[in-house]
Amino acid sequence: MSRLTHVSSGPYAPPTPARELTATSADGARLHVEVHGPDNAPPVVLAHGWTCSTAFWAAQIRELATDHRVITYDQRGHGRSPASPACSTDALADDLVAVLKATLAPGEKAVLAGHSMGGMTVLAASARPEVKEHAAAVLLCSTGASRLVAESTVVPLRSGRARTWLTKKILGSRAPLGPVTPLARRVLKYGTMGPGSAPHMVEACARIVHACPRKVRHAWSQVLDALDLDHGVPQLTVPTAVVVGTADRLTPPVHARSLAAALPACTGLTELPGVGHMTPVEAPELVSTRIRELVVAYVQIKEGA
Repeated sequence: MSRLTHVSSGPYAPPTPARELTATSADGARLHVEVHGPDNAPPVVLAHGWTCSTAFWAAQIRELATDHRVITYDQRGHGRSPASPACSTDALADDLVAVLKATLAPGEKAVLAGHSMGGMTVLAASARPEVKEHAAAVLLCSTGASRLVAESTVVPLRSGRARTWLTKKILGSRAPLGPVTPLARRVLKYGTMGPGSAPHMVEACARIVHACPRKVRHAWSQVLDALDLDHGVPQLTVPTAVVVGTADRLTPPVHARSLAAALPACTGLTELPGVGHMTPVEAPELVSTRIRELVVAYVQIKEGA
């Protein structure tokens, strides 16, 4: 995906990485990886969600890269990572493992932060030896482990078969999103963001989401529809913080509360009033602060002890 599709100025313009590389996953899929910040700084690995890209983390990269090594990558088929016929939670886990191997030294610890499908990526990989080797702590933003379609409130109906059926049709649509128009912004804001989201936040998210190829969007929607990663939650044994917006229609707070209750080492659940699904964009300072807190508590102090 060309950077020309993104906003070109302001806090959500994609920063220029210190270096770029390609990580190769277990099945040969190639993943675009960016590294920002000083090489000797404590590392943070960011995994974006469905229909997004590395650009989604622009605010966190700008804030953290002053004194952290910020590693982010495009999920397969997203951004500048080529599409792959293999779309599954196992593939997501394989891809995260490939990025960790390509960017971290043996035994090096990092904070992993995942938003939406990026959080599901961490849950899918929670039992992998490489995650246990490299994860010092985790931040899960606006994510869930199962029942995504059944719990979604994008369709304003009471929970039940009708709402689930309509939600599945909407989220799994093969229709192209088209250009970013005023109507497209309103639709995206309703479905994915809080009612108080500023126009520049909506614009940044719309440009990122609309740049995702239609076939990729549909293929991964099928994976999310069938998602069942409940078994991965107890495997995530490192300290884990959970963040969710109270106005999140895609992964409502019921998911975050379930995660917080089931995680072996949950360090806290933060519910953000009026914030929607796009927490790193809608509440950039809070998300960056949570990542910093985890680094200070579980990377810098532990390594210096």
